[in-house]
Amino acid sequence: MIDPCGRGEAAGLSTGAMIAVSTLGRSYGGFVALSDVSFEVGKGEVVGFLGPNGAGKTTTMRILTTFLPATEGEAKVAGFDVEEEPFEVKRRVGYLPESPPLYPELTVGDYLAFVAELRGFLGAERFSRVGRVMERVGLAGWDRRILSSLSKGYRQRVGLAQALLHDPPVLILDEPTSGLDPAQVAGIRDLVRSLAGDHTVILSTHILSEVEAICPRALVIARGRLVAQGTVGELRDRAAGGPWTYVELDGVDAKDLGGWPGVDRVEPLGVDGRWRAFRVRAAVDPRPALAARAAALGVELRALELRRPSLEEAFIDLVGGREA
Repeated sequence: MIDPCGRGEAAGLSTGAMIAVSTLGRSYGGFVALSDVSFEVGKGEVVGFLGPNGAGKTTTMRILTTFLPATEGEAKVAGFDVEEEPFEVKRRVGYLPESPPLYPELTVGDYLAFVAELRGFLGAERFSRVGRVMERVGLAGWDRRILSSLSKGYRQRVGLAQALLHDPPVLILDEPTSGLDPAQVAGIRDLVRSLAGDHTVILSTHILSEVEAICPRALVIARGRLVAQGTVGELRDRAAGGPWTYVELDGVDAKDLGGWPGVDRVEPLGVDGRWRAFRVRAAVDPRPALAARAAALGVELRALELRRPSLEEAFIDLVGGREA
C-alpha cells in the first residue's frame, strides 16, 4: 500500500503550496464523511482526484471552495484559510461542479456577462473578459446561442468559461467530462491540459484513462480517507503487486522456471502451441538472468517484457475493490 501522507505528512500547512490541506475532516452527526485527509498541490500542477462514489471527493472540493465548512483540520488555497478568509479564497478559485449552474433561458454571452458582473467586472472590462474566455474555451462566435440549445459538451465549456472568467490561480473541476461523447471528451481534455502551468488544477473523475491522459499526479480517496498519492507511474508500480515480467518459453514448465536464478514466483498464464507464457515476479528485474539462463540451456525465448499493473488494477487494489 502506498503511503498516503506524501506531501501532506508534515504537521501544519506548507507556505509554498497553492492548495494545502492538513488533517481535514467533515462529519454529519454520527456519520464521518471525511477523516484525517492531508495533501498539497503545487503551483501549476494538474492533479487527479480519484475515488469511488461516496468516497469524499465532492465533500473535499466543497470545503476547498468554501461551500461547506470542515468540522476538523484546516485548508488553505493560495495562502488563504478557507474558514477564516473565505472571500479571499473565492477570488482565487474557479469551480466547475459536475452540473454547471447555468440559466437555460439566457444566451451564452448574457450568462457570462452576468457572471463577470457578479465577479466585480463592469463596463468594457466585463465584455473584454467574456470575449477572451470564450475564445479560450472554444466558444468564440457562440455569444447569441441560447444555453438550453447547447449539447452537454458545450454546456461544460460554458461552465469552464464561468470558472475561468476571473483568471483564478486555482481551478477545481468536478467530473468535467461526465456524460460526454468521445469527441467532446477529447475537446475538454485538451482544454484542461492547456491550463497546466498557468493554473493549479484539481480534477475529480471516475475515468481512469482521463487521469493518465491529463494528470501527472493523482490523489486516491476511499471511505473518507486519503489512501494514496503519487505520480500515475508510482500508483501503478506500488499497488496490485507491482511490476512483473512477462515470459514466453518453449518447453519449460512453471516448476522448472521457478528454479531459475532471479525468479521469486511464477504464475502460468497459458499455452499457445509450443509456447508457454508465465508471469514472473522478482525483487529485482529478472530479465537479464532469464535471458542468460535460457541461452545457457538452449531454450528458445519468444517474449521477455517488463509489465506494470494498469491504473485500473492499482485503483481497485487501493480502494478495496468496492464503493465506499
